[in-house]
Amino acid sequence: MTSMRPCALETPFGTVGALRAGEAGAQRVLALHGWLDNAASFVPLSQHLRGIDLVAIDLPGHGASTHLPLTADYLLVAFARAAFAAADALGWERFALLGHSLGGVVASVMAAAQPRRIERLLAIEALGALAEKEERTTQRLRDAFDAHRKLAGKQLRVFPDVATAARARLQAGTGDLGEAAARLLVERGLREVEGGFVWRSDPRLTMPTAVRMSEAQSRDIVANIECPVRVIYADPSQSYFPDALRRERAALLRNGELIVLPGSHHLHMDDAVGTAAAIGDFFSA
Repeated sequence: MTSMRPCALETPFGTVGALRAGEAGAQRVLALHGWLDNAASFVPLSQHLRGIDLVAIDLPGHGASTHLPLTADYLLVAFARAAFAAADALGWERFALLGHSLGGVVASVMAAAQPRRIERLLAIEALGALAEKEERTTQRLRDAFDAHRKLAGKQLRVFPDVATAARARLQAGTGDLGEAAARLLVERGLREVEGGFVWRSDPRLTMPTAVRMSEAQSRDIVANIECPVRVIYADPSQSYFPDALRRERAALLRNGELIVLPGSHHLHMDDAVGTAAAIGDFFSA
């Protein structure tokens, strides 16, 4: 596959930034990145995929995409609706989904909510929503509302150069992100200002999410995904999504298969060759 080329999609959610590669008329695949990542997350993997028309978008508030207005919250439903809006802007009625981490969560919601539109789902390091116990509901709301108030007027950190920003991303990130992968994400995730660079992602994305689903709700979503699903997990698993839980989720799929590969949370970037081999002909089968 040739290098990914930038494009912009105009939607009711504002401009959705994207990177595109592949063959016109081939299997349509919409790729959704992880939390605080961006469309560059799929650049390494795109070099090893064949026979698809791959469009990796920046979810709202990330990368080159418009920030949601202050009257809207960054919730799973909002991300899912924005992704469908991007597909509409592409003229895609039916398509496949490729999601990593948060993107895999959003893709799960999309596949369950609009089964007639989703042909296949390839989820990396996620399936269903990140769940929370019901008795944590009030505390989560309090934390989210407090964070909103504290964020008002907060100044963005200015980095003197891209390398400094990349080091900061490595120090703050999770999942043992490699240096080359961090550089790709950071280069797309910065905007130039006087004196250097700042993150162009919405600062509200760093705040606690106001609402999370329960485990029962998340399982209902997974159990009602109708399309074929292939799930790729890294070993070792993440602490917030232990191996026993992720296997239980995968077992709920009507038409699913699970592949576990050695690697990090960003294995699709740090081991693009191995991840592409695990994807194989899934999108063209």
